[in-house]
Amino acid sequence: MTEKVTKLMRDIPAIRWTALVFLAFAMFCAYIFMDILSPIKDLMQSTRGWDSTAFGTMQGSETFLNVFIFFLIFAGIILDKMGVRFTAILSGLVMIIGALINWYAVTESFDGSALAVWFTNNLNYIPGFHELGISPFYEAMPATAKFASVGFMIFGCGVEMAGITVSRGIVKWFKGKELAMAMGSEMALARLGVASCMIFSPVIAKWGATMADGKLDLNLVRVDNSVAFGVILLMIALIMFIVYFFMDKKLDSQTGEVEEKDDPFMVSDIGKIFSSSGFWLVALLCVLYYSAIFPFQKYAVNMLQCNLTFTEVQAGSFWASEQVVYIQYIIMLVVAAAAFISNFCKKGTKITLLAVAVLFLITFCYMGYMRQSASTIFAVFPLLAVGITPILGKYVDTKGKAASMLMLGSILLIVCHLIFAFVLPMFKGSPVGGVFMAYLTILVLGSSFSLVPASLWPSVPKLVDNKVIGSAYALIFWIQNIGLWLFPLLIGKILDATNPQILEALDAGTMTPEVASVSYNYTWPMITFACLGVAALVFGFVLKGVDKKKGYGLELPNIK
Repeated sequence: MTEKVTKLMRDIPAIRWTALVFLAFAMFCAYIFMDILSPIKDLMQSTRGWDSTAFGTMQGSETFLNVFIFFLIFAGIILDKMGVRFTAILSGLVMIIGALINWYAVTESFDGSALAVWFTNNLNYIPGFHELGISPFYEAMPATAKFASVGFMIFGCGVEMAGITVSRGIVKWFKGKELAMAMGSEMALARLGVASCMIFSPVIAKWGATMADGKLDLNLVRVDNSVAFGVILLMIALIMFIVYFFMDKKLDSQTGEVEEKDDPFMVSDIGKIFSSSGFWLVALLCVLYYSAIFPFQKYAVNMLQCNLTFTEVQAGSFWASEQVVYIQYIIMLVVAAAAFISNFCKKGTKITLLAVAVLFLITFCYMGYMRQSASTIFAVFPLLAVGITPILGKYVDTKGKAASMLMLGSILLIVCHLIFAFVLPMFKGSPVGGVFMAYLTILVLGSSFSLVPASLWPSVPKLVDNKVIGSAYALIFWIQNIGLWLFPLLIGKILDATNPQILEALDAGTMTPEVASVSYNYTWPMITFACLGVAALVFGFVLKGVDKKKGYGLELPNIK
């Protein structure tokens, strides 16, 4: 008699990819909230009094507790001890708590409240942190920005915990299979959250604030509505984690694996991770590369506002209506879906889907131009990545070359930021040329971003023991968070320092906050980001040499 063999859930492609969809959609929602204020930096300055330093300090606060209170290290230990399911639910709850605080901080109810008075008078000096220059607050920082920073810190603990948990979950379901393709696909789908945020956040904030003559009444702008939209999406993310909880539990019942580890956590486990030169090179590559991307996203819309020439859209026209927002978003989803699905189809269907994706992408870009909106132009950022990330992931899974992919990503990063620094400003006054150059550069930058998740994250299991992979991801995220804390703050300070005439004009009353918010020169911030790419490229060369010498297998395929 032949014994009936029961297939594990993770051995059935449809089921393991369904599990990936739940994890990816949760991160999609988290990514929206992470950048919910990025496309409305100008509104934060004109309605809440946040200058670039306040905006940058608040945005950098997301990673403060992760870096300086070592929360991410503890999150990795929790993940290794308690497992993916527990940590996923916990991260979802923490994100919601932080998001609610962040939302209340930017409401009109907070302004003038006793809590606002307390934040105005306190936290201006934190012993130790102030002397080291790492304090998340400073004297004269608006109370709304201070309290929003507190919420963003708590949210940051949750979102980074979610990040390492999702990575660990994907390894659990895809190790020995299409690991790079799965990780790349998850990040590509999650990054649609960035595009969604860029499209909807300004529209939601301005609902009902546009007058009949097309002018914006700042007294009616509700930036808190945008944040509330993000909070609702985080609640949906928690539901996704709960659904994943039951799928993962059923998988463990099949394999007999136990979520909790029986062996106690040992400090020596972290020592083993730190002793790997490959781990350190991957971690340094990560912090350099991501520091040139995520902080850039927070300033990208304002950078475009300052470098492109926009004409006012006629009030009452189709291009000024809310309907165009929904149509453009649907077109974006068609682009993403067609490009992504094409990776799993045969040649004839693949070509058809790619043709549809290109046609709708051109339509999407045309609509962004007609809307004369910087946020809708930058929304194109993840679209090329959605289509090519699975291709790159599949290549790494079947052919290898992960270290080489990282180097290519760094080169593209350098080129794009230098174009933003020196070439794009040359098109000021050329509405069509400037927008075309912006679209082209943003699409290439988005494609370079896809090289990292497809090659870097799947390399980690090759560097450390499976028992401490959660801690390894946590340590890399912790090192990455140092850059994500530092560079939003640093870029804000660089902007103010290299544009002193704007601050002087504001103080003198010769320039309004609305004009000031779109008058910055972004040359030096873009040069700073390009320098990070140069450093990442150098470490990429070193990593490739170390891999060849020590045989980590980073250039080898993932599928065994």
